[in-house]
Amino acid sequence: MPQAQADVLITPDSELIALARTGVAEAHEEIFRRHGSVCYRVAYRILGQEQDAQDAVQDAFLKALMHLNDFDGRSAFHTWLLKIVTNAALDAGRRRKRRPTVRIDDAESGGDGLDMATQDDPTLGLQRADLKKALYEALDRLSPTLRATFVLFAEAELSYKEIAEVQNIPQGTVMSRIHQARQKLMSFLPGIEGIS
Repeated sequence: MPQAQADVLITPDSELIALARTGVAEAHEEIFRRHGSVCYRVAYRILGQEQDAQDAVQDAFLKALMHLNDFDGRSAFHTWLLKIVTNAALDAGRRRKRRPTVRIDDAESGGDGLDMATQDDPTLGLQRADLKKALYEALDRLSPTLRATFVLFAEAELSYKEIAEVQNIPQGTVMSRIHQARQKLMSFLPGIEGIS
């Protein structure tokens, strides 16, 4: 591995951004490696489709890289990037009606969604698959606004303050939306613990 590429891999985000601003391709690649997974998960939870989420993430990364000079460092880079991803996903969702979610792990495993830990106990595997299906269906029933806020909280693990920055709303509104999302999810999922 060339020394420049090795240096990029251990570089903090702030220095990586500076390198990316100068056009260092390895810096662009490392930004994607570091942040691509969480960006995809957020876009996927908002849009519900693998291809749509990939398209939204690609659009978001292109916008982010083209506008790196607009990143002023007042928030964490991942917060700024997730704002772009969230907006790209919401825009994509507005351009077309949200389609039902097809779980990637279900499609790849032949539709049963079972992992190795549940193959010894088929009952446990079926219960887990049923719970996952119910959770995804309930998440799909949330409005795009509540879903996006809840996904940033639950999937991206952003703080209330970071979500407020991403969505350009007061922190109190974030708290209210998360509370509303939890209440609705609990009403959609009677008898399931752990949402609140």
